[in-house]
Amino acid sequence: MKQKSAANPIIILTRSRLSAHLADSGTAVIAELVAYVDGGSQGNPGPSGIGVIIDGCASGPIRIAKWIGHQDNNVAEYVALMEALQCALSLKAKALHVYSDSEVVVRQMRGEYACRSARLYSLHWTCRKLARALTFSISHVPRAKNVEANRLANTAVRQRSA
Repeated sequence: MKQKSAANPIIILTRSRLSAHLADSGTAVIAELVAYVDGGSQGNPGPSGIGVIIDGCASGPIRIAKWIGHQDNNVAEYVALMEALQCALSLKAKALHVYSDSEVVVRQMRGEYACRSARLYSLHWTCRKLARALTFSISHVPRAKNVEANRLANTAVRQRSA
């Protein structure tokens, strides 16, 4: 998926919009989805949000910007990944490839790093369990290649903090 410029309007996905995407896909199985995910907080911990872009749906890309409360950066990154996984499963996708700028999340999900953090363990475990239902892969991308997901996460924080 090609990242869009910052000039594009942000569409915040609601349950009704997700339902519309689900209705558009009907009972058809989507072969493969690509997701860009990002989570961030203002302060660490601080007010936090997630941004997710999922591409591969017949009805067009799904953009999610969601406030997640007072969290730290790594928790926000895992919540963004979990949102992408849950959305892919709701859409009955067979495969999901995720791009994230969080080296910690990418390496933990690949099994290259152990997850020893008590605050991240349950999120990590849940994401791994959800990923087993799909042909799943995850890659690290530089922050400059994850601009739109980052913008969505920051928008969620700003809108809630305002």
